[in-house]
Amino acid sequence: MSITVIALILLVLMTFLLLMGIWIPAGVAITAWFGLAVFSDKDTMMNLANVWWNSSSSYTLASLPLFVWMGEILFRTKLSEQMFTGLSPWLNWLPGRLMHVNILGCGIFGSVSGSSAATCATIAKSALPELTKRGYDEKITLGSLSCAGTLGILIPPSITMVVYAVAADQSIIRIFLAGFIPGAILMGLFSGYIIVWALLNPDKTPPAERYSWQQRIHSIGQLIPCTALIIFIAWLMLAGYSTATEAAAYGVVGSLILAAAGRNLSWSNFWQSLLSATRLTAMIMFVLGATSFLSIVMSYTGIPRGLAEWVQSMYLSPWALIFVLTIIYILLGTALDGISMIALTTVTVLPMVQQAGFDLVWFGIFIVLLVEIAEVTPPVGFNLFVLQSMTGKDSNYIAKVSLPFFGMMVLAVALITIWPDLVTWLPDQFLQKEIK
Repeated sequence: MSITVIALILLVLMTFLLLMGIWIPAGVAITAWFGLAVFSDKDTMMNLANVWWNSSSSYTLASLPLFVWMGEILFRTKLSEQMFTGLSPWLNWLPGRLMHVNILGCGIFGSVSGSSAATCATIAKSALPELTKRGYDEKITLGSLSCAGTLGILIPPSITMVVYAVAADQSIIRIFLAGFIPGAILMGLFSGYIIVWALLNPDKTPPAERYSWQQRIHSIGQLIPCTALIIFIAWLMLAGYSTATEAAAYGVVGSLILAAAGRNLSWSNFWQSLLSATRLTAMIMFVLGATSFLSIVMSYTGIPRGLAEWVQSMYLSPWALIFVLTIIYILLGTALDGISMIALTTVTVLPMVQQAGFDLVWFGIFIVLLVEIAEVTPPVGFNLFVLQSMTGKDSNYIAKVSLPFFGMMVLAVALITIWPDLVTWLPDQFLQKEIK
């Protein structure tokens, strides 16, 4: 049987299972088991056991549950309220005024959260009531929160980055460093759009509130806890005092200290953060195990090699390949979550990307940006669901008001594609060799 026929059979089976409503990892694992049992002579159960163990026993991957737990602990603190109070006096003079708090607040919290949905929910929890009370435009408020929340997976540390680094066998620290400049660019694009919108719609922006310099200086104290934790984690990794996994452990200790100092650390909060982190980690590990099993099946059947040869026969230029992949990932984002997208596609896509001459660290940030777009793409846009649950607004309405910021995210993808040094310059400056 030809590779094309085998690939089509497996694709149809997996699509059917997913359309039936089976959980994504289960559908992938069933497809992999069927492919190995029918199209190879390998021991199915032995391969299943070995692959599942190997995919979950990596020391590098140990940073994942720790970063998840750190974000869960901080999610239950008053950090978002502190950031709103601390940022407001300094951003009030800009056109758009306090709507910039959405952007900068998401950027700051995203750097210690690692989760898009958690970042969106945490900042929206304090920003939405305050902005609504002050009379800010609902559409621009929801749109900025929806898209700025995705900064949680672009600004390190990021759960999605860890998953990609493990799947692509790349340095986690190098991937983390690569995300800082694109993250800053995306924040600038979001704020830039708010400024332009505010200048064109001055009647929709409330008048500036007056803050004395004493109030501004006093507000800095609200920003110190989160900023100190960010600097501490980054310093540990860049100075070579710890690996990403060890830095994640220090981050958990730091977040517990912040929660205790803010009088938010109770046995209930501690237990809830631990349970939530365990559930999310188990889900991610299940996805990685299932997709690793599928990658073994594909390697036995030769599907990745056949796909790479087919793409090569089309004589696509490197930029044409990137354009095609962009369309594919945006379409996948309408139905899959980001981690599933990365885990499902890396086994077939990475060989093509390497053959085209692209740096895998750069491609990691490229994928993360596309995953960000998926977070605000209906029908499966997690940030849309977060804001829907918090406001009662329809997710399609939130997606519609997010379109201008969606456009800024697409522009960010274009910028790093045209100038790849925006991604690779920082890790190349700090790291002379691969560190995992």
